[in-house]
Amino acid sequence: MEYDPRLYEQIAVSDNDTHNIVLSYLIHNCFKETVESFICSTGIKKPADCLEDIDRRKRIIKFALDGNALKAIELTEQLAPDLLEKNKDLHFELLSLHFIELVRSKRCTEALEFAQKNLSPFGKVQTYVKKLEDLMALLAYEEPEKSPMFHLFSLDRRQMVAEDLNRAILAHTNQPSYSSLERLIQQTTVVDRQLNQEHGKEGQSSFSLEEFVKKKIRTSTQEFPSKGQKQDA
Repeated sequence: MEYDPRLYEQIAVSDNDTHNIVLSYLIHNCFKETVESFICSTGIKKPADCLEDIDRRKRIIKFALDGNALKAIELTEQLAPDLLEKNKDLHFELLSLHFIELVRSKRCTEALEFAQKNLSPFGKVQTYVKKLEDLMALLAYEEPEKSPMFHLFSLDRRQMVAEDLNRAILAHTNQPSYSSLERLIQQTTVVDRQLNQEHGKEGQSSFSLEEFVKKKIRTSTQEFPSKGQKQDA
């Protein structure tokens, strides 16, 4: 079956739908002040307890991003007592973050003791064996940040674990683990790929999120130059 994307160009998207998509993204990423401003400026209905929920999640996520994984674990267990018990992968990653911070701080004896007490039980499961070997190997280097496992010290890794923790908490509290915007982008990418496969002869270009965002930024700048200048000032 062939699809013509031009058939969908005239489908109207209401302001309310757009507002809900944006609000979902802001709440998901814990942009509390922006959420408050957005609700005030659009008049959209505020979801129940959303601001309190943002405060709780934002605090936990910040501890994870700052490398204070034990505090993130403590607060997560207070908010969702059985979450980490059920999500072993996430629990392991958080414990690994603390181990890595101990190694980074040259507290190798403390790191080894922590690993023996908290990480070694995961060694009974084959899935974690290679990960544990990589972590333990860090202790053999005087400068572990320059070792073959240097990626374990990256901010990107902490951000990935923090985002996984955020999604897990959202799912645990019966909220969507992905924002509406993320789901739309995922669906758009899949549909666009399918269309390109079916209409390959027409030479349609693939969907690029980067180009899409750049185009939107250019359009917004052209439409609201004075507003943007005031905000920058």
